[in-house]
Amino acid sequence: MSITADLLIDLEQMFQYQFMQHAFEAGTLVAIVAGIVGYFVVLRRSSFAAHALSHIGFAGAAGAVLFGVSPVIGLLAFTSVGGIGMTVLGPRASHRDVQIGIVLAFMLGLGVLFISLYTGYATEAYSILFGEILGISTTDVLVTAVAAIVILCAVAFVYRPLLFASLDEDVAEAKGLHMHMLGIVFMLLVALATSIAVQVVGVLLIFSLMVTPAAIAQRLAKRPWRAVVLSVTISLVATWLGLSVAFYEPYPVSFFITTIVFVLYLLVRFLQPKINPLKGGQAASEGVQGKQVTQPSVT
Repeated sequence: MSITADLLIDLEQMFQYQFMQHAFEAGTLVAIVAGIVGYFVVLRRSSFAAHALSHIGFAGAAGAVLFGVSPVIGLLAFTSVGGIGMTVLGPRASHRDVQIGIVLAFMLGLGVLFISLYTGYATEAYSILFGEILGISTTDVLVTAVAAIVILCAVAFVYRPLLFASLDEDVAEAKGLHMHMLGIVFMLLVALATSIAVQVVGVLLIFSLMVTPAAIAQRLAKRPWRAVVLSVTISLVATWLGLSVAFYEPYPVSFFITTIVFVLYLLVRFLQPKINPLKGGQAASEGVQGKQVTQPSVT
């Protein structure tokens, strides 16, 4: 298949295949969730946690294959347990690197054990490493939709206290917020978001949707809600473009998605200071002032 000069013809050609319809449906849901949850991941400086959960999820997928159940079930179970373990061992999100590394090492050890015990070829588990969005079924789309709805409802419910705690843990705790429980809820949200995002970009490339769009948005937007909207927009555009290009090129979708968001990040990172060199300093000072004004109203 080759691309033409007529966009409508290209879209008709693309969407006549059911696997592309499913890919765009699941990709859209995942991009929205990743853009929203990813904003808080970056804001709370929990990128390492998201990265660790994705690898922990692979260990769970390997265990699920060993016991003859769906890899997605094992992935979700391990990321949830791993996320809770990280929070229990390290209550402070900004000082959790050691605990994350300890939990990650143990879970990966289990993953190695599961793979060594499995005598067959764990195709389903290995596909989670790089994503398999073009092979998503109708059932997978429905499961993704349900998971996305649960995540979005949960984020809406804890948005204000989570934002408050993400800006300043000390002040939020002094105001009476239950930081420990909030941390567990957040890590469960990240675990669930990671579990559905690996369908698109895989375990090894989870940063492309969970972190990079949010990092770009934080550089371009000062207000949280604008940054969230921009993060979701970037995730959607990257996913849609990646799927469209992959339809015509014999290369993985995850490669195109990661390349798009990486190039966007480089452009923002190096061109923004040249366009407005004072914006970075102004954004920082206004962010501190905004924090002081916003925090009391969250409670």
